[in-house]
Formats: sequence, C-alpha cells, structure tokens
Amino acid sequence: MKVGKQSVVLENVYLGETAVVTGPKEKNGPLGRYFDKTYDDLHCKADSWEKAEMQLLRDALEICLEKNKLDYSEVDCFIGGDLNNQIIIGNYVLRDYPFPYLGVFGACSTANEAIIVGSAFLEAGMGKRILVGTSSHNATSERQFRYPTEYGGQKPESLTFTVTAAGVALLQNEPATIRVSGFTAGKVIDAEFKDPLDMGRAMAPAAFDTLLQHFEDFGVGPDAYDLIVTGDLSYYGRDMVVRLFKELDMDFSEKYKDCGLLIYDRDEQEVFAGGSGCGCCAAVTFGYLCSLLKEGQYKKILVVATGALLNSVITAQKESIPGIAHAVVLERMVP
Repeated sequence: MKVGKQSVVLENVYLGETAVVTGPKEKNGPLGRYFDKTYDDLHCKADSWEKAEMQLLRDALEICLEKNKLDYSEVDCFIGGDLNNQIIIGNYVLRDYPFPYLGVFGACSTANEAIIVGSAFLEAGMGKRILVGTSSHNATSERQFRYPTEYGGQKPESLTFTVTAAGVALLQNEPATIRVSGFTAGKVIDAEFKDPLDMGRAMAPAAFDTLLQHFEDFGVGPDAYDLIVTGDLSYYGRDMVVRLFKELDMDFSEKYKDCGLLIYDRDEQEVFAGGSGCGCCAAVTFGYLCSLLKEGQYKKILVVATGALLNSVITAQKESIPGIAHAVVLERMVP
C-alpha cells in the first residue's frame, strides 16, 4: 500500500538467508566475522579484475541458494546490478543460471533498489522467491571511474574506497525472522557537486532528502528506529547529513551509522574517507545488520542506500554528479 509521496508499506515480504563474499581488506576489517567467504587477494583466483568480481557474485549467489536450501528451479527471478558499464558483472554471471534476470542500476544504491523491485513483485503476487544481489570491486571501479590501480596516482582524503564484495539475499513471502516492512524510493538530487573524488558529499543531499521524505510519508521520526544506516557516505558525507538535520533541530547522530565507516577501520586501514561501492551497503546489510536483527540486538532498522549517478564520460564533460538514495525498513518479527 502506498503511503505519502514516495513510500510503500509491505505486508508479505520477508528476508530469507543472505550471503556475503569479500576481498582481503574487508576480511581484515571490523566486520570480517560476519561474511560467509573471503579471498586473500583481489584476484579472487581469476585472471582479470572483472572476472574476479564475477567470481564474488557467483560465490555469493551459490552460497545464498545453499543456505536457503533452494534448487535453481525454485527461484522466480534474480534482480541486481553493479557499477560496471552495462552492468556486465551481473549479465555475465546470470548467463549460467536458468532463472529470469532483471538488471537494475542505482550505482551504490543498487542493493536497495533491487530489494524495492523484488518486494513489489512479491507483494503483487508475482512470485514466491526472488534473489536480489549486487557487487563491486576496488580495481574494476578504479579503472572505470578514476585511474587504474597500476597508475598509482595520489588520492585525497575525501576519496571513498570501493569495497570489494558481493551480497545476495532471498526475498520470500514465507514468514521469516526479518520482514521488509516498507520502503521509500528516492528522487535524483543534484546539489551541483562536481568532484568525483568526493562522492560522499555528492550523495549526502540525496540521503537527506530521502530520510526527510520517509519520516513525512510514514508519519514517524528517527525515534521509530533502533538504528539508521546510510549506504556509503563515509566520513564526510555522513558529517554533512548530520549537519543538515541539525539545521532542522533534529539530532539523531547517536543512532546514525554509515556502512562505509562500519566495514573498515579508518584508523588502522588505508581507506581514506571510508568505504563505497555497490558491495558496501550489501555486505554490511546482508552480513552485519541482518545478524544483529536475528540476534535480537535491534528490532527495527532503516537502511538508506546511496548512489552517485555518474560515469566517466559525463564527468569529463564537466557535468555535476547527481545522487540518489533508497530507504528500506528491516524489522525483526519474533520476540
């Protein structure tokens, strides 16, 4: 049921078992124990960066199927995407699977966009089990959006470090511990930022806009949630969101975290402003946050995945970097 301008209340969508596969830096970060499989180097036993990312997604998909005890024939659809041009990672991995595939692109917000599309399908009775997933790889993203890693260029402190990870989750209409109880689809927000080495602040206005709209649509405030998490704004983007809300006399910074700051230890790991990439929000949500909900540490979490909607061609034309943010409510359903 639609509520307000951009939101939907869901009655029959649950989150089954999830799977996360990461690279070495994520393995050695604060959340390493929450991931299902990790690799010790970025090559992931493949002979190119792109094939390494394909391996991450393939592993996560297979582990998710195994954890949910599902055969390929029991999956109605896979919905997902990635950062690579024409979402080639998902396209090439899904050629090996016999179920329908819907490729979506929301940059680093893709995990939540996939959840929104999949949830709408289930709520409408257009399936019983839908897989959603996404991936990113530090070297594929650097090659496409900045400079190849071999270039060794100097990077500013505002840079967000692309997470090497893939996350896949099962959406189902059979009751489970975690319910997807609602979502707010974001608008494209362009605050006229033009620095591709400062994605966090470019995406922050979109996160702010979606959070405000979510509170208005559902008629709630930050107190409705035990935890509010943005996708990959990292240090500078999160700081901007906090300051924007303080201008409205709203301060929920104590319960507000960011996936880009959770997945890495900025004091011990060379990750600049923190993490980013499609795999950032997916890995933290499907690994860490879902575990906290299942353990009963939290009952209700609002996850706001953020994305910078640019490519290398348009930034070379001196265009600005629009952002988008999609919010999903995850709720524990058992005492």
